[in-house]
Amino acid sequence: MSEPTYVKPMLKEDALKGKVIVVTGGGTGLGKSMSKYFLELGAGIVITSRKFDVLKKTADELAEQTKGNVLPVQCDVSDYAQVENMLSEAVEKFGKVDVLVNNAAGNFISPTERLSNRAFDIIINIVLKGTYNCTLAFGKHWIEKKQSASVLNIVTTYAWTGSAYVVPSACAKAGVLSLTRSLAVEWAKYRIRSNAIAPGPFPTKGAWDRLLPGDMKDKFDLAKKIPLKRVGEHQELANLAAYLVSDFSSYINGEVITIDGGEWLQGAGQFNLLEAVPKEMWDQIELMVRKAKSE
Repeated sequence: MSEPTYVKPMLKEDALKGKVIVVTGGGTGLGKSMSKYFLELGAGIVITSRKFDVLKKTADELAEQTKGNVLPVQCDVSDYAQVENMLSEAVEKFGKVDVLVNNAAGNFISPTERLSNRAFDIIINIVLKGTYNCTLAFGKHWIEKKQSASVLNIVTTYAWTGSAYVVPSACAKAGVLSLTRSLAVEWAKYRIRSNAIAPGPFPTKGAWDRLLPGDMKDKFDLAKKIPLKRVGEHQELANLAAYLVSDFSSYINGEVITIDGGEWLQGAGQFNLLEAVPKEMWDQIELMVRKAKSE
């Protein structure tokens, strides 16, 4: 049986040739998958995260697989000075940056009353503050250089509906959604486009082990609540991202494209189903989450 078309590359070779793309949170998960495809299409890539050992390993792996040019830069996106340094290193290496993909994220699944204000700070700082730090630093640079450019933000389907049990993330992603649409209008005169992707479930080893540890992935099988009865393949999202940062999409600005198999239309609030979890089980979940984070 041949593999389905949706797991295959979509754009023609060299569709991103000459472009330099920065991907925050590019060392793992969807960030890594997008970076790999951008490289295959001819782009130069800068990947960032807080963990340089993970970044270096990913950069070496992607360079070997694609024969492309990958620069790993350690950067905590919640620190504006580190973001400015990351931009400087990217420009020093490649001479320019054409695209910023704000992909760095974090999340806690928990009843809100069990969270500390510090837990809120952690998620808001990574997701919302990190996104506007990068967007502001890169935008100022592009405007000063009179350079056309593109920003692609990774949001989520509950950015506009909200969702129980992931309230810090929902608040932060709603802010990113507003930032996307606001700057699409304000910065269009500088030839800077701003778009976003709202993915449904695209399982990644690290994130999903932390969000749904142990046998929770089986008890709360998200594929069952998706009309298409499957989760997303990373290549599908990489195809969409590559199109949105390419010149083929030069008339798309301020758009947020949902790629979730129809999930949010069937039941808004991706994690609302966790209402079924009893109090005693949340204690067990917290222990499993801590164990998964420490591994």
